[in-house]
Amino acid sequence: MSVELTAGAIEALYNDLGVKNPVLQLLNICPVDTKAGLPRFRLMMSDGRHSLSTFLLSTQLNTLVEENRLVPFCVCKLKKTIMNELADGRHVVIVIDMEIVTSAEDAGEKIGAPRPLKPGAKTQLESPQRPSPSSPALSSSPLDAQPGPSRVQSSRHGTGGAFVKKNPSNSPAKAPTHSPAKTPQASPVKVVPIASLNPYQNKWTIRARVTNKTQIRTWSNSRGDGKLFSLDVVDESGEIKITAFNNEAERFFPLVEKDKVYCISKATIKMANKKFSTLNNDYEMSLHAHTTIVPCEDGEGVPTLRCDFVPIAELENREKDDVIDVIGVCKSASEVSCVTTRMGKEVSKRALDLMDTSGKVVTVTLWGEEAERFDGSRQPVLAIRGARLSDFGGRSLSTVFSSTLLVNPDIPEAIRLRAWFDHEGYRLDSQSLTTAGGGATVSWRTLSDLKNGHIGQGEKAEYFSCVATVVYIRKENCLYQACPSADCFKKVTQQQNGLYRCDKCSRDFPDFKPRLLLSVNIADYGENHWVTCFQDTAEVLLGHSAQTLGQLRDTDENAFDEVFQRASFTTHIFRTRVKLETYNDESRVKATVVEIQPLGHRDYSRRLISNIRKMAA
Repeated sequence: MSVELTAGAIEALYNDLGVKNPVLQLLNICPVDTKAGLPRFRLMMSDGRHSLSTFLLSTQLNTLVEENRLVPFCVCKLKKTIMNELADGRHVVIVIDMEIVTSAEDAGEKIGAPRPLKPGAKTQLESPQRPSPSSPALSSSPLDAQPGPSRVQSSRHGTGGAFVKKNPSNSPAKAPTHSPAKTPQASPVKVVPIASLNPYQNKWTIRARVTNKTQIRTWSNSRGDGKLFSLDVVDESGEIKITAFNNEAERFFPLVEKDKVYCISKATIKMANKKFSTLNNDYEMSLHAHTTIVPCEDGEGVPTLRCDFVPIAELENREKDDVIDVIGVCKSASEVSCVTTRMGKEVSKRALDLMDTSGKVVTVTLWGEEAERFDGSRQPVLAIRGARLSDFGGRSLSTVFSSTLLVNPDIPEAIRLRAWFDHEGYRLDSQSLTTAGGGATVSWRTLSDLKNGHIGQGEKAEYFSCVATVVYIRKENCLYQACPSADCFKKVTQQQNGLYRCDKCSRDFPDFKPRLLLSVNIADYGENHWVTCFQDTAEVLLGHSAQTLGQLRDTDENAFDEVFQRASFTTHIFRTRVKLETYNDESRVKATVVEIQPLGHRDYSRRLISNIRKMAA
């Protein structure tokens, strides 16, 4: 098969000359030992005249290797490249975007008689090189070895297409490393791509956009206390995490804004700790006293975000603790609740039901400020980058410290998902991958089933969901004085000396912490039943924290009563845990509410109609 290569392109790329969409042949490929993280691949490319073995494949193109499409003798069109000069003078050409135009089977053999390129004077492109039957041997380096039939082993990756918002007019000749970045305080500097960074470089500057910025967190361990915050930055070649500690955290936190472009230099590059980083990069940065971060006036062509969305239906095939990107429509969202961590810190929490075009639903848990700010009332499209997969309740997702949330993002995936859901998706009888109770089987039951002993009679606890209305709430003794220490909810007793005694901790405290313990009577169409709501669910039902209710009870009794009146005769979805317990030789079923969700009338009506059709059949 006759294939035309772009003669002279190798020399032009090596000398950083503008060459548009050169067509080259792959002669060999080998993995680069990165010690950790995603694999990287080095390529040997030919234009029929010369060959060069210092091409580096960007990680977003690794799927071409995994699918056995990028193999020796295939012909490729390089749509976007970046040239980087290392400290020792070597030139590395980073391939950002490429297309396989002729498969290895169709090309059949090496085209032309390429010789290894030797650094020399800059030349211009010549006429296209047509295939030649001669194929002299190449040099003896790993990439210069004669290509054979072997295939490179690759790691398993997620499905879904990565998107990058770019300037349509951007061409390889105008890539960030080819043109200097303008900064307000300094003369133009030449930047290098993120994909070329490594711990052995001394002088470098990157131009990148901040896609995520965390709040300042404090930490404490055996070595002392401190504070930190982190950034995720991206350019056309890749992304990297940046962390600032202690003095640098205080110095740089007010200077950096999300979605802005900055020139960054003089930071420490080290191997990434994958326990705390979800980015596709083997390295990460940490800031120090000599680091400079300068706003960049020219942010044209710098992408806004990189995502590799995984369909919700495929989460069942993924491993626990995998970090994935997901996008879906928020079908429903619970109210914000407050939980206490193992360290005794109270954190806000909100659960969402996310659905995509596969018709599957997964529960996503948001934490902290993201949980407090999120509004799911209008069923927005939510894109989450870097969510952690859990096997709690079957399959569920949770945001982590470095996760990025985008509500109704202006990207093609979100636009298509919005149109699909509004036209047909909302009518689907979706199937959830997540069940309540930490994996226990959850079923829709009535309170009559509970009253008649159809559930909750076994040795193990059972879980069920029901739609019920609050009939009565006992406000007497709904608040008790609890131990203020972390992870201890024991009731304290007031001593004659004014202190409060906790028998569990064997300590006296100058104050106590109010906690809620509600006894609530709920009813559906056939029966009613008393259930218990502890702190988290009680605050969701009443819409106020225990601290606020304690203050109202002591200062404004009318306002305190009004809180309970507003909560009465409201209808919710109650997820309840029931277990047979014996006390004083008397057995009874204890029902404890583990989650309260708002009633989605559309989904509830659809489920009733489905049940009617099943019974009619």
